[in-house]
Amino acid sequence: MAELERLRADHLPALLVFELENREYFAASVPDRGDAFFAGFMSHHGELLERQAEGSVVLHVVLDEDGSILGRVNLFEVGEGTADLGYRIAERASGAGVATEFVGQVCSLAANDYGLVTLHASARTENVGSRIVLERTGFVPVGEVTLSGRPGIRYRRDLADLTRGA
Repeated sequence: MAELERLRADHLPALLVFELENREYFAASVPDRGDAFFAGFMSHHGELLERQAEGSVVLHVVLDEDGSILGRVNLFEVGEGTADLGYRIAERASGAGVATEFVGQVCSLAANDYGLVTLHASARTENVGSRIVLERTGFVPVGEVTLSGRPGIRYRRDLADLTRGA
């Protein structure tokens, strides 16, 4: 059974494996991160962990039973009750409900543990799978956006209905 954890420094080697194993798969629906990203991976993620300690990002990994990483669900630009949500799930877990389950968990954490009231997310128009996950987890389309030169949809998720006792 998969579980969600906050990203820690000891996750970084497995996270790099996850990113490299799924690089081609991810590049089919989101812009490739480029060779420089992978060359500086440990340093970049060290900086992200510092930002997490400061509170401007909240980073999560989805761990499989064997400790390998199935995905990541992150909150960026955290502040003033809002954040941007981004996620990516391994090809081997695609279509199994993993994204929906863990995006939903992060929405609940955002409402109940992180003090957020609204989340935003974006997906390319042609990325139907991501759009379905967002809509299944309560995000609603609020406008159009351009993502890496391609048309996309901007979503919003009000979190009041997830607050414990709501």
